[in-house]
Amino acid sequence: MISSIIDRIVSQVLTEKALHDYYCIGDTCKGWERNVVEQPETVQKIIDIGAERIAAGIGVGEKLEDRQIARMIDHTLLRPDATPDDISKLCEEAKKYSFASVCINPCYVPMCRKLLSNSDVKVCTVIGFPLGASTTEVKRMEALQAIENGAQEIDMVMNIGMLKQGNYDYVFEDINRVVLSAKGHKVVCKVILETSLLTDEEKVKACLICKNAKADFVKTSTGFSKGGATVGDIALMRYVVGSAVGVKASGGIRTKEDAEAMIESGADRIGASASVKIVLGEKDDGKGY
Repeated sequence: MISSIIDRIVSQVLTEKALHDYYCIGDTCKGWERNVVEQPETVQKIIDIGAERIAAGIGVGEKLEDRQIARMIDHTLLRPDATPDDISKLCEEAKKYSFASVCINPCYVPMCRKLLSNSDVKVCTVIGFPLGASTTEVKRMEALQAIENGAQEIDMVMNIGMLKQGNYDYVFEDINRVVLSAKGHKVVCKVILETSLLTDEEKVKACLICKNAKADFVKTSTGFSKGGATVGDIALMRYVVGSAVGVKASGGIRTKEDAEAMIESGADRIGASASVKIVLGEKDDGKGY
């Protein structure tokens, strides 16, 4: 079922992309020539291939204030050497700057939930991280335990190898079972695609599967692979999912200019460890998640 849906749509999306909306080199889109929603004929084509609604992307045509950018950031600390003291500092920063959430490893969910209990900052954690190769049942149980411990958003890693092999039904079920578990508790579910490991065709297919599996967001990267977010990938992902699904840019976003570029290309959430420096407009030291 999922395979037939993908086959029907993917070639049309890639053809439209190649005609005029993107600058591409090989398998990677580097940007786009113009915002697709500014062109009436392109809007109709997007609707024709399955988008419920069209979004230009938050911030297109306007300058966002620092506080608006802060509310779009998942303040992230996923390093294996992160200590409880580091996590405590992360939560304090998130409250101070009013970030959307803190994104941390599952063992720190109860701690963060307690530290953030009197704030608007949500607790986000990762599932099947960073490889996405856990079994579906393990991912589902990991998500349920995180939710029980206080997680309000989860970022699960897609099974990348299964997608590349063309096992689309497996990928759909893997995502959908976690999504349904999250939705049963009114928890947001984002799916990490690891775009640096995918061709443009595979990115389109992954986005379509996530959309059909009812994911709330598609997300670029774990921050642990060979590359992070690019404006071209964000533009392509937004093009495919329309505004029915959120788009999160993560991986390598270290400056305010980086964040603004992602938002201009269609991102409505940013994952970053350099969040404070982003909102303050300072240079980052280049350390990762």
